[in-house]
Amino acid sequence: MVEQQGRPGDAIRRHLHGGTVELVSNDKGNGAAERKLLSRVYELAVRTRRLDERLWILARQGAAGFVLTGRGHEVAQIASAMALRPGFDYAWPYYRDMGVALALGVTPQEILLGALGRADDPHTGGRQLPMHISDPERRIGSVSSAIAAHIPHAVGAAYAARVQGAGWVSVCWFGEGATSEGVAHEGMNLAAIHRLPVVFVCENNGWAISVPAARQIAGANIAERASAYGMPGRRVDGGDAVAVFHATSAAVESARAGGGPTLLELLVLRMTPHSSQDDDAYRTAAEKQAALDADPVPRTRQRLFELGALDAEADTRLWQLAEREMSLAADKAKKSPAPSPERARRHLYREGDEP
Repeated sequence: MVEQQGRPGDAIRRHLHGGTVELVSNDKGNGAAERKLLSRVYELAVRTRRLDERLWILARQGAAGFVLTGRGHEVAQIASAMALRPGFDYAWPYYRDMGVALALGVTPQEILLGALGRADDPHTGGRQLPMHISDPERRIGSVSSAIAAHIPHAVGAAYAARVQGAGWVSVCWFGEGATSEGVAHEGMNLAAIHRLPVVFVCENNGWAISVPAARQIAGANIAERASAYGMPGRRVDGGDAVAVFHATSAAVESARAGGGPTLLELLVLRMTPHSSQDDDAYRTAAEKQAALDADPVPRTRQRLFELGALDAEADTRLWQLAEREMSLAADKAKKSPAPSPERARRHLYREGDEP
């Protein structure tokens, strides 16, 4: 049985997933706790959005060769990442998960160094595509360009927790297109058989590059597939930070307590083209506008206004500070040295065998 969570009548249902999504209102619970959670989610979402915008500017300037971001995913990413114990639980994001990265302590400076291919990029040394982070100290697994390749890695980390008797949980994020890959099935099947402490988080924005979900998924949704593996599946409104946090927290703590894996499907939006190299011509003007109209960041701000946790003046200041932070970080990253040509073949050949 798939549990549905979120707000009914949201623009995500109307414009992205049609009339088939039926989301049950989330119980907001304690007002003080909600204000604290939403304030942190919103602060990180503003910083993520400003960093996203800065990356697209750099791409248009020719400074960053390729950009993939998660504009429209931020609230879902951040709220789900906040359910982890940073530095203890293992996180396996995919290339759109900038909000996950910032929530787990990765700095905008680190992401910008990677986007500009600088030698000081602590994740790849400037060797990889943007947002291909890898941080053993923060227990963030390597982002892979091969779609869904990190799902078995996340399951492996969960299996290690079982073997070592450790208490960590492995959480893996991916898009709905990744569920069409065989390794997604293999990973989920293995995790379910052994009841491993792993949470699968699918960010469903309705598009796998140019292929709509209706051409990928024969069933009603992703979360329903969980029953075939014998694990719980929950479909959550990704624009509702509280619903996402509670659903992810429940899945993480169930896994930590020996309850096995959970599959979460977070309904999100893709507000930009697939990448900076994509013309987005396969979406209609109405589809693009629908995604913009359902932006979850203003929705989160409005809820904070309703709770009395934010006012217009503080909001303006927050956006201005984030803009300044990203501008300064970008300027600093631009001044960072490029990788030395002597390093070009490093890690490609066994030491001593370089041509």
